[in-house]
Amino acid sequence: MSAEATNPEAHAEMRPELRRRGRSRLDLRRLGRAALLGPTSRDRLPDAIGHVAEAHRAHHPDADLSILRKAYLLAEHSHRGQMRKSGEPYITHPLAVTLILAELGAETTTLTASLLHDTVEDTDVTLEQVREEFGDEVCFIVDGVTKVEKIDYGAAAEPETFRKMLVATGNDVRVMSIKLADRLHNMRTLGVMRPEKQARIAKVTRDVLIPLAERLGVQALKTELEDLVFAILHPEEYEHTRALIAARAGQDDPLAAIAESVRTVLRDAGIAAEVQVRPRHFVSLHRISRQRGELRGSDFGRILVLVAENADCYGVLGELHTCFTPVVSEFKDFIAAPKFNLYQSLHTAVAVPEGYVAEVIVRTRQMHRVAEAGVVALGNPYATGETAAASSATATAADCDEERVDPTRPGWLSRLLDWQQSAPDPDTFWSVLRAELAQDREITVFRADGGTLGLPAGASCIDAAYAQHGEAAHGCIGARVNGRLTSLSSPLSDGDTVQLLLAQDASSGPAPDWLEHARTPAARIAIGSWLQTHPDGPGPATAAPRPPLSVAGLRGGGGNAVADLPDAHVRLAGCCTPVPPDAVAGFVVRGGAVTVHRVHCPAVAQMRSVGRTSVAVHWRATADCRVTLTAESFGRPHLLADLTEAIARLGVEVISATVEPPVEQRVHHSYTLQMPDAAVLPALMRAMRDVPGVYDVSRV
Repeated sequence: MSAEATNPEAHAEMRPELRRRGRSRLDLRRLGRAALLGPTSRDRLPDAIGHVAEAHRAHHPDADLSILRKAYLLAEHSHRGQMRKSGEPYITHPLAVTLILAELGAETTTLTASLLHDTVEDTDVTLEQVREEFGDEVCFIVDGVTKVEKIDYGAAAEPETFRKMLVATGNDVRVMSIKLADRLHNMRTLGVMRPEKQARIAKVTRDVLIPLAERLGVQALKTELEDLVFAILHPEEYEHTRALIAARAGQDDPLAAIAESVRTVLRDAGIAAEVQVRPRHFVSLHRISRQRGELRGSDFGRILVLVAENADCYGVLGELHTCFTPVVSEFKDFIAAPKFNLYQSLHTAVAVPEGYVAEVIVRTRQMHRVAEAGVVALGNPYATGETAAASSATATAADCDEERVDPTRPGWLSRLLDWQQSAPDPDTFWSVLRAELAQDREITVFRADGGTLGLPAGASCIDAAYAQHGEAAHGCIGARVNGRLTSLSSPLSDGDTVQLLLAQDASSGPAPDWLEHARTPAARIAIGSWLQTHPDGPGPATAAPRPPLSVAGLRGGGGNAVADLPDAHVRLAGCCTPVPPDAVAGFVVRGGAVTVHRVHCPAVAQMRSVGRTSVAVHWRATADCRVTLTAESFGRPHLLADLTEAIARLGVEVISATVEPPVEQRVHHSYTLQMPDAAVLPALMRAMRDVPGVYDVSRV
């Protein structure tokens, strides 16, 4: 990181024109004897990166290490004479960053870019040289890291730096991998800085980089960063936790005995598994101590079971729950439903006769690699076929200045990239970024057209509307969730199917209370911007409709229904408005009248329960009948005229109509209609649904 580098020739840094005039083009072919720890032959790696090569070969036995040798020689020569604030040669920093990534299993291209990640910013090396010597892929990554590091906008430096970092990460997630490893090494050596600077860097790491590490699934980096930040920002709690661990060190470990029992159970069941005891890191233990109070021996770690196949995970789970007492509330299946950061495992807890409760994690070895290294374990996301095999060298052509779309880019990162472009100022971006990263769970909802939307947990239909339609969501007036009409404020759950309803009127806009239900930054920023530019709302308020008419007084009469009761007055029930050829039932009510209901009407059961006399009812041969329909629609001009015209075209008479006041731009209509023939009803309902703005028509 450039802030860590100091150059003895400080006067040259103060006079950039002298540096430009004296800049010479570096020739890698002449750097064969420039290794930090003495001369080497052309066929041998410099001793300084031997440990990097060893860690890399542990994950990639067939990797070509010649490109690492070349990258190291360039980095060492370029940083020669620069020192870190700790007094070490600056080359130790890119070496340490590269070792961190090598131990996580990063592919050779990432390691090459890591060795060179500070050269373009801090030395005379140019991007064009990197491209010529190491290929387009390395050039692209180095350029992304450089853009993150070299920004300085005064008070806005932090927000703008992380805005650029997001863009660079969206173009290639390996940029963030290097940034996280870079920050980890700097945090390890932060003791040489002033306490106030340590605190500032630790807060930024806590607020942004640790959540990003969590979302990228790089748990190995995340947990160490958490402990380092914990020690700086909460020294008393850190010392207390450290004392708890130290006091426990000399005592018997009950987890070791439980792990041995688990090994025996799995061995007897014929399941090949590796069982480990994984100590908790400082922050995890601190959280557990706050939740449970006094800690027991089994709280200081967890048992990890590694198997070969997915099916073995469930086999292990079955044996554990059979041979031990399971704590049902602690079971979580992240294999069937992986976390949004690629994490997969089975989590459970079992109680043993000695009274201890042990948490157990079951996963395959591949799951374990991804759980520890996250996106780092995925290698080159752009490599396919032969390119994948050769990703340790140069990759396919990609212009360093062009934006690429990562096919493996997670949904949360796409959302961040979308809304960061709309953030009105750095402060808004910074505050919203931290709020977005604080979301620790994601849901997936299905669109009506078959696509999917990734949203943070707690998102509402408003968030789904802006995620799918962008600014066109200003005209959204409702939604169907799993086929049922609902309001925009309704929260969504994982797996819901959402159909968003947009108004036809271009002047429609969001209501101020939408901000109370919007959870995603994209929705909140878009709504806030619209409300600022439209302080008076979308337009003149819709005139209040006339008071609803009393349909009951107009509905009287039995139409063409006939009761088997001489001289009885027959009337059709308003609750279900039966029409031929509906199956109907009649009941004698006060005054000797017969009320006719559809047989499936809830009122039928009520009539029978109170002992109303049942009367047989049939339909006359005449076909005319009366029915009540309700329509749900968007509020728009001329809607009522269009609906009545559609009704009249089928020869249907409107007996009465009720239009309720708009609610969230939705309008509820009720029509009592006299039809010349009951067979017209299906065509009538279709004609009403075809009127623009109408999205539902149903019988009462």
